[in-house]
Amino acid sequence: MSVTTPLQALSVDELRQRTSTKWRTYPEDVLPLFVAETDFAPAPAVTDALLRAVQLGDTGYTPPDPGIRDAYVGFAQRRFGWTVDPERIRTTCDVMMGVVEILRHVTAPGDRVIVTPPVYPPFYDCVPEAGAVIERVPLLDTGDAWQLDLAGIDAALAAGARAVLLCNPHNPTGTVHSRENLAALADIVEKHGAVVVSDEIHSPLVHRGAVFTPFLDASPAAARVGYAVISASKAFNLAGLKCALMITADDATTAVVRALPAEVEWRTGLFGALSGVAAFLPESDEWLDAQLEALDVNRSLLAELLAEHVPAARYRIPDAGFLAWIDLTDLGWGDNPAAKILREAKVALHFGPHFGDEGKGHVRLNFGCSPDVLREAVERIGALARS
Repeated sequence: MSVTTPLQALSVDELRQRTSTKWRTYPEDVLPLFVAETDFAPAPAVTDALLRAVQLGDTGYTPPDPGIRDAYVGFAQRRFGWTVDPERIRTTCDVMMGVVEILRHVTAPGDRVIVTPPVYPPFYDCVPEAGAVIERVPLLDTGDAWQLDLAGIDAALAAGARAVLLCNPHNPTGTVHSRENLAALADIVEKHGAVVVSDEIHSPLVHRGAVFTPFLDASPAAARVGYAVISASKAFNLAGLKCALMITADDATTAVVRALPAEVEWRTGLFGALSGVAAFLPESDEWLDAQLEALDVNRSLLAELLAEHVPAARYRIPDAGFLAWIDLTDLGWGDNPAAKILREAKVALHFGPHFGDEGKGHVRLNFGCSPDVLREAVERIGALARS
């Protein structure tokens, strides 16, 4: 990754002109650091692609090959050293839709699917949507890091669970699972005749000092048992444009994805595909690196601000993404401290219990913003803690 000048976030006045969830959910006296939207202007190549489409009236149905498969193949090779076969990629609307549709076809109604809390709240919805049942195997906290509970996953699969829904990198902890752990997971899953569906939406946002391993590239066994679902939407702030990729690396898993109904692919948004192509091409690498520099500054700044203003907070600097998992248990603000912070400090954070029981006493904070916004948010929380 090249080191460049950090990307500058837009001003709050500019951001309040946006009509997305982050800026329209709460009144203007609330600083919104909850939902996973970032505060940067789009990558120039993305803006150019969307402007051209609008000017041409290119607003129709998404074609079978909008170019995003080849664009992602190049991106994966450049950024991860991962060789992807474009013929093993199929598009859909978004990552959670891809997860649901794959789970529908690899599990039977009532089958148990393992999730690893604390974890992205929609996981708790998409598994039942697919007709399956949640099996919780929480992450292990080693004191220095979080990691998969491989023994617990082995036991759950031995007891009949049929799939693992993996978050790689992990949301909300920012954990980048090691190649060794992913390969060990694949061996366990293959032993039990199960599968892994890996949500890799945060994969472009891995910071210095960490290395992202695509699950399908972790080992030959991972290639046989795995499905990956990815999108440019988190790294390039394109969630409203709707395009995700379902990727496989084995003939049997590829056959499953190819057998999904045509409507699964038809739901791909044309603007999502066009912007995804622009995001994944080399022209956007410099913008992505500049964003990573900005996020690197903020993830460390957050540690300094919490130490100064909220010393009772416990925060582990994440290895990926723009989301911070913060333990506020020692403040005595109950299971859901974000509710008090929203009400009394006028800062909107994601409610910790939504991530599972392990989220009680925790909040998730989005630091994909300007340092000034981050500073003001923590100062408000600190003032509340001192009151």
